[in-house]
Amino acid sequence: MSPEHKAALAEGRNQGRSVRVYLDALESHRPKRGRKRTAESIKRRLSAIDGEMKSADPLKRVQLVQEQIDLKAEVETMGAKVDLSALEAAFISEAKSYSERKGISYAAWRAVGVSPTVLKRAGIARTS
Repeated sequence: MSPEHKAALAEGRNQGRSVRVYLDALESHRPKRGRKRTAESIKRRLSAIDGEMKSADPLKRVQLVQEQIDLKAEVETMGAKVDLSALEAAFISEAKSYSERKGISYAAWRAVGVSPTVLKRAGIARTS
């Protein structure tokens, strides 16, 4: 494999990583429907699960244990803030060449939640 080929592969991996990380962050921070859960409401549900656990059959118990695990993980990540601006900057620097290389249109980016302002800053036009 030539050095140019290796460099091209490395560039493609870096572009893909920047795009993937930004899209993952967008997906995980997308507003959800319904009432927002608070730390207090999660704690109330966790204590209710403890009460239900005593009389639950084995199948229900395993479901309650999983719900406990999920709720505890949610509480831990509630306060964590992701620096979207850094991820967005990396996306902006790589998105145009990635789009051209992979044949991804403006409409496809919009469909997955990338804002028009980010696409404009990345140099991806509506006509692409």
